[in-house]
Amino acid sequence: MAIQRPFRRTVRQFSDGSYANGGCSRYILHPKYSVDSAHYVRALNVIQKDVVYLFDYIEPSDANLSCYSFRTHELLMRICIEVEANLKAILLENGYTKAGNLNMADYKKVEGSHFLSCYAIQIPIWREGPRTIYPFENWMDVGKPVWYQDYNAAKHDRHAAFPKANFENLLQAVAGLVVLISSQFRDEDFSRRSSSITIEEISDEFEDAVGGLFRIRYPNNIATDLRYDFSWDSLMDDADPFDGYKY
Repeated sequence: MAIQRPFRRTVRQFSDGSYANGGCSRYILHPKYSVDSAHYVRALNVIQKDVVYLFDYIEPSDANLSCYSFRTHELLMRICIEVEANLKAILLENGYTKAGNLNMADYKKVEGSHFLSCYAIQIPIWREGPRTIYPFENWMDVGKPVWYQDYNAAKHDRHAAFPKANFENLLQAVAGLVVLISSQFRDEDFSRRSSSITIEEISDEFEDAVGGLFRIRYPNNIATDLRYDFSWDSLMDDADPFDGYKY
């Protein structure tokens, strides 16, 4: 049987194959869906503005993937801290508990609820043509995304690992953050305004992600029994219309 109530901070494909199902995606706007949703989306939008600014100095191109500087290091640190904040919020608001600090072993559990490895991000403004990134593609196999491992190395030993804070890892990390925000809030920015640059449509497979800088392809092959199948109109007046995902 498909899922009859939405999980907190969890966007899912519906039984009809869509992510809206005739307006049922309005659950994202409910105050009990997540704590301070706009806070997390605003953080992404601030980061995207800084990525656009960085593009003024580093041309989005294959030739520049290995570029690194104090600016790429600084921005990579901020992005990965935000990645951790979102993973932690997903776990805790769904009732996950653990003694001590959360780490990547805990964060990987979010794959089971959000199918992060199935998301693709497209960077339309790329010299060689649109570049597609799968930021969580192999994280279940290697333990941590490579870009996250390199972030940790550059954080704990900046001098020796400085080259790991490069343009490629920065783009992988921000793509990972876009996936996390989209897998919780889809394209909702909670302000109805967008200050990011506008990119014309490139492919029917992708749609604009929140903020407008990147495009995203959502998972389209979630098993039928793991999809949402509810009428939001029937749930929206419940005292709490959400379930916690059992990690």
